[in-house]
Amino acid sequence: MKTKIALAALLISASSLYGQERVELLPFGNMDRWIVREIKESGVIGGDTKYLYDIGAGSDTIRGNVPYTSKNSPWATSSVYAKVSGISKGSTTVFPEKRGDGYCARLETREDGCKVLGLVNVTVLATGTIYLGALPEPVKDAKDPQSKLVMGIPFTKKIKGIVFDYKFKQGQDGGRRMRMSGFGKAEPLDGVNAAEVQLLLQNRWEDADGKVYAKRVGTVWQQFDKDQPDWVNNHRLDVRYGDITGDPSYKPYMGLTVKEPQYTINSRGQRVPINEVGWDANAPVTHMILRFSSGYGGAYVGSPGATFWIDNVKVVY
Repeated sequence: MKTKIALAALLISASSLYGQERVELLPFGNMDRWIVREIKESGVIGGDTKYLYDIGAGSDTIRGNVPYTSKNSPWATSSVYAKVSGISKGSTTVFPEKRGDGYCARLETREDGCKVLGLVNVTVLATGTIYLGALPEPVKDAKDPQSKLVMGIPFTKKIKGIVFDYKFKQGQDGGRRMRMSGFGKAEPLDGVNAAEVQLLLQNRWEDADGKVYAKRVGTVWQQFDKDQPDWVNNHRLDVRYGDITGDPSYKPYMGLTVKEPQYTINSRGQRVPINEVGWDANAPVTHMILRFSSGYGGAYVGSPGATFWIDNVKVVY
């Protein structure tokens, strides 16, 4: 399978030893370095200038409506440059925010609209997400947004867990959830909004037809459903290996991603679903998926104003 970056080759030297454990900062995991992109939207939708922010090394602002591909960072974001039917648009849901002497990542759930007089008037709900992977640009349509995200990167270690700093705001009206897909009015949903952290260790393979399959080797999956206005530093989540469906802390959303598969690029350069077909604690790890989101429940679902701050993302060996 074609992949852009091997995480093992990027782990930087900043590490600490705690007993028999080693903690290493992920590449750009301190969220201190950002690339700024300037997108000029089409005049038919107002001609505004939008700024998109990507996690990685860069010196000058990238100006111009050109597709972006990271050359040095394993991180991607839900912010995107789209060109649909010749109309250029930028959507920003991830921002750098000052924290102490450096920065953190601020992931926001925002209403995002596109209005063209006499042609289209659409407002959708976009969730802020950062993840290891890629988002090929320009996005050309709004169909099945999850399929646009290339999830995961090559990784071969059986780690103990991850550590990160976070704080969280549920969103408007106590985190009231809704679905706003641009078709009709916003649809109220049961429950309250929750931020989500997902880490999957997978053993992937590709068949002769280019289909990609995976066994789930290890799982970290947590939702945060209460406001946390102050920073929680060094929050640790341990990986659980093998079939976790019998674990007392298992939740249905932690299961194999069968109904809502994630996507990758196969050896033919095609974007295809990752078909998780079982659990196997003993299988060698080939890929890691790591995702932080300001909401859960899929595309166009969340609570406007929900905000998830993330900093200092580390791996525990």
